[in-house]
Amino acid sequence: MQLSGKHVVVTGGSRGIGEALAKEFASRGCIVTVVARSANALQQVAHQIGGNAVVADLTDDLVVDGLIEHIEERHGPIDILVNNAGLETSAAFAVEDPRAIRAVSRVNFEVPLLLTRHALAGMLQRNSGHIVFVSSLAGTAGFPGMSTYGGTKAGILNFVAGITRELKTANVNTTILSPGPVDTGMWDAIESKTNSTNAVVRRFQMLHLIPTANPQQLAKRTVNAVERNKPFVRDPKRLSINFWLNHLPTRISNLAALGIKFDPLG
Repeated sequence: MQLSGKHVVVTGGSRGIGEALAKEFASRGCIVTVVARSANALQQVAHQIGGNAVVADLTDDLVVDGLIEHIEERHGPIDILVNNAGLETSAAFAVEDPRAIRAVSRVNFEVPLLLTRHALAGMLQRNSGHIVFVSSLAGTAGFPGMSTYGGTKAGILNFVAGITRELKTANVNTTILSPGPVDTGMWDAIESKTNSTNAVVRRFQMLHLIPTANPQQLAKRTVNAVERNKPFVRDPKRLSINFWLNHLPTRISNLAALGIKFDPLG
C-alpha cells in the first residue's frame, strides 16, 4: 500500500505503542487521527504530528458505535484502521475484580471487532483498506496471572484468522502486531507488582524469552508491514515457533478451503 496521503486512525494513540505508531505513520506522509480518552496527552500527540485528535471513551457502547462515522464525517474516509487501544490485568483470576474482567474484555476484544465492522463497509465500497490489530505474545500461550488479558489477545488472533479469509478476494488487508513486553507504562505496572505474576515474569526474563521491546522499533516494523501488505509482525523473533504453532490450525483450514471464493458481503 502506498502510504503517503492515506488517512490513518490509531486508537489508544496518546501513549505507548499507539503514540509511536501515530508518529511513524505521520513521518511517512499519512494524515493521522489519534483516539483516546486522555484529552491533554492526545492533543499533544496530535499537535506534534500535525494530525487530528478525537477524545473517546471506548468503554462506552454509544461512543464506540458512532466513532467511525464521527471520524469520517469530520476528517474523511479511513484508509487504515489501527486497533491498538487496550487494557491489562495481572492478577490471579480467582480474585480478579469482575469489573476489570468486563472492561478488559470489552476494550481488548469487543471494541476492535465493532470498529472493524463499522470501518469495513467503506473500505469494501472503495475496494481499498488495511486494518492493524495489536495482539500480544500472551495470546499464543497461557501466562499465569494474565488469564483475562491473554484470553482477549488470543481471541483477536483467531478473529483475524477468520476475517482475513473472508477478505481474501477484496483489496482490504490485515496485519497483526504480536509483541512480548514493550517498554511502556503498562509493562512497568506489571513489573512493579510483587504477586505471583511477577515471579513468572522474572523466570521468563531469566530464560531470555521475553526481552523488552522498544515501541519505536515496533512501530517502524508495523508500518513497514502495512506498506508491504505483510500479515504479521512478531516480537521477539526467537519465539517464532510460538506463533507458527499457534497459527497451524489456521493454515490447515486455509488448505481445506482452497479454491472456495468467499463473498465478504455475504
